[in-house]
Amino acid sequence: MNTRKTDVAIIGGGIVGLATAYRILDRSPSTRMVVLEKEDQVAKHQTGHNSGVLHSGIYYKPGSMKAINCREGKLAMEDFCRREEISHEICGKVIVAIDESELPAMQRIFERGQQNQVQCEIIDQDRLKKLEPHAVGVAAIHVPEAGIVDYREVCERMAQRIAEKEGELLLGERVKNIEKSESSVVVTSPSHTIEARHVINCTGLFCDRVTKMAGQEPQSRIVPFRGEYFELKPDVHHLCRNLIYPVPDPSFPFLGVHFTRMIQGGVECGPNAVFAFSREGYRKTDINLRDLVGSLTYPGFIKMAMKYWKTGMGEMWRSFSKTAFVKALQRLLPEIRAEHLTAAPAGVRAQALSPSGQLVDDFLIAESKRVINVCNAPSPAATASLNIGRLIADKWADRQ
Repeated sequence: MNTRKTDVAIIGGGIVGLATAYRILDRSPSTRMVVLEKEDQVAKHQTGHNSGVLHSGIYYKPGSMKAINCREGKLAMEDFCRREEISHEICGKVIVAIDESELPAMQRIFERGQQNQVQCEIIDQDRLKKLEPHAVGVAAIHVPEAGIVDYREVCERMAQRIAEKEGELLLGERVKNIEKSESSVVVTSPSHTIEARHVINCTGLFCDRVTKMAGQEPQSRIVPFRGEYFELKPDVHHLCRNLIYPVPDPSFPFLGVHFTRMIQGGVECGPNAVFAFSREGYRKTDINLRDLVGSLTYPGFIKMAMKYWKTGMGEMWRSFSKTAFVKALQRLLPEIRAEHLTAAPAGVRAQALSPSGQLVDDFLIAESKRVINVCNAPSPAATASLNIGRLIADKWADRQ
């Protein structure tokens, strides 16, 4: 067993954990830093399955952590990509109202965008056709500042910069135990015992369990939802020029099935959001009994399921029926046919639920004396990661 002392131990090698390590070392290069990641590579879970959108911040409640951190984080991410010569593109997106019943919700999103200082405008059918010739709708919001990037490449570059500043990244080291004392926190993994002055929990899908392991009762529980995707075959890539989104259901935290041009090439369609039977349940057949029983017996999940059962049934139906999935896509692009689609890798979203069944929508950070827990970091966490990292670095610096 390798034993060492460090100033900060960060648990989790996704984009939030790496951005936090990067920000701390950037402001304080002499900091002794260890990042522990249970997988054999960084960004293997939520970050690595991200659709790669640089979000503008148009959807989020003004003044919320999401809105503030998305706007500032997007600028920081663009700057990082420019400096590091990471491929990215500001390509723009449209949020399409299919019929007149969606116009009030579209107007509310536009007003949020205005309040959040997002560059956006309402456009008519003719303008929509010029931007996305194959999309249909009565009107749309054009957001020219939205973009695309490869967040896995971003993470790999962050890991390199962390190593250059003598931060240590320990891969394949699942945290088994955390013990706090008055002067330090001891983190134990299969091969290492790390005694740190401070610990930062950025474990995403397992953040509630690690929070509890560190001696603090989490305010919410993570319930996993699988996002299922298709890709357009190359001969129909022309149907989508950039990013095409529907007007989302304002009461549900998912944006609906949409089309995303990828920075590596190709067009992704989805996601369909369904309850996953495992926190790392990327396939329908993936089942983890601890995760499944934990979700099904959690009062918050039961209350949420009762409230959204109709929406949930629709998502489940699309999960098992390609015809239903295609029908949802055709609302935006009527020319889409089942033969145009091929299955793409799924992702899993860590959805935080309160005991009352409320979907925790905003970023959530909980602190104790020597531990900072990132308890909820849903989309747009990747876009916002460098600003979330700066925020956590500030919290850490205040403890010095």
